[in-house]
Amino acid sequence: MGFSLRIRSFIFIALWNILLGNVQAAVNSSVSSSDTPPVITKDTPENDPNYKAPLFPLLGFEPYANNPIMSPNPANNWESAYLYNPSAIVLDDKVFLLYRAQNKTKTSSIGLAWSSDGYHFTRYNKPILEGTEWYEHIGGCEDPRVVRIDGTFYLTYTGYDNTTARLCLATSTDLVHWEKHGPLFPDFTDLWFNWQNPQNNAVVRKGWSKSGAIIPERQPNGYYYMHFGDSRWFTANSTDLIHWQTTNIGGTPFAQPLTVWEQGLIEPGPPPIKTRDGKWLQIYNGQATGPGGYKPTAYGTGEMLLDPVNSPDAPLARLERPVLEPSAKTDIEGQVDNVVFSEGLVQFKGKWFLYYGSGDSYLSVATAPVQP
Repeated sequence: MGFSLRIRSFIFIALWNILLGNVQAAVNSSVSSSDTPPVITKDTPENDPNYKAPLFPLLGFEPYANNPIMSPNPANNWESAYLYNPSAIVLDDKVFLLYRAQNKTKTSSIGLAWSSDGYHFTRYNKPILEGTEWYEHIGGCEDPRVVRIDGTFYLTYTGYDNTTARLCLATSTDLVHWEKHGPLFPDFTDLWFNWQNPQNNAVVRKGWSKSGAIIPERQPNGYYYMHFGDSRWFTANSTDLIHWQTTNIGGTPFAQPLTVWEQGLIEPGPPPIKTRDGKWLQIYNGQATGPGGYKPTAYGTGEMLLDPVNSPDAPLARLERPVLEPSAKTDIEGQVDNVVFSEGLVQFKGKWFLYYGSGDSYLSVATAPVQP
């Protein structure tokens, strides 16, 4: 009877995805799930045992042939419609993903999944973070980015009330039970340049902040640093990782659109990775506006090089071209068309795994070799 039920569940999920018009997603939609997540403690080891720091730039990313690797699960209402935008971390020789999921009302929650090979994941059946506060009403909790420092996980995410996006923080020691610390910058005002409306393209967004990428190491001047923003980038610093101060309110942004493929906006991706020479490699996302052969509104993935102490006002370098662009059907046709949105980067078993949202609908991965 149990085997028969599993077969019927697989058929139901496959038919669901076919109805959504994506045969590839149907092929990959067998869901492995569990009511019990792995036990994580402050002593659980982090990173691949053979980890080797990267050089900038980190090149050679190729999408996995069997993407998407995770699809919506109709058996769980909270992740039944869309599943995308994952953060990633390696613990106890497994890759853990914290991913954004939505139900049919488009309320977002954050789920947890784990894998021994980086491609095939088991999911925890319950969300680890969901909308409980006024600033998460209706919209929920979006787009996680996680770092671990001294045994504590620091999770930045977007609390969205269907009107204003607010960059929020939560902490945990086991990835399952989280303490919310509320919006980080409640008085921040963002200026968004809407390139699709040239008559009135400067939009003031009061209280709006998103996409916080924490550098997971205290810098020589005693501060932790974070970059955030979803049109231009700003900088914040902290001494305790809980209370953050923005460093350029009303001033020049730390970074803004520059190259031809990112003229619409730029947005931090995964938390930065330390390079072999002590700087920081930042994966980020950009939106095109049409020039240079890039499709208007298409999202790609780029790279910057950061040094928060010696170059606090601007990146040291950035690539002229994206390292990842929409290519698969699920990238090109989805809840939002022509989107790859990268939020998770880990080294695991001799490869770099870059996890990304595909068309704001599915979860995919690209890999690159570890540099010699």
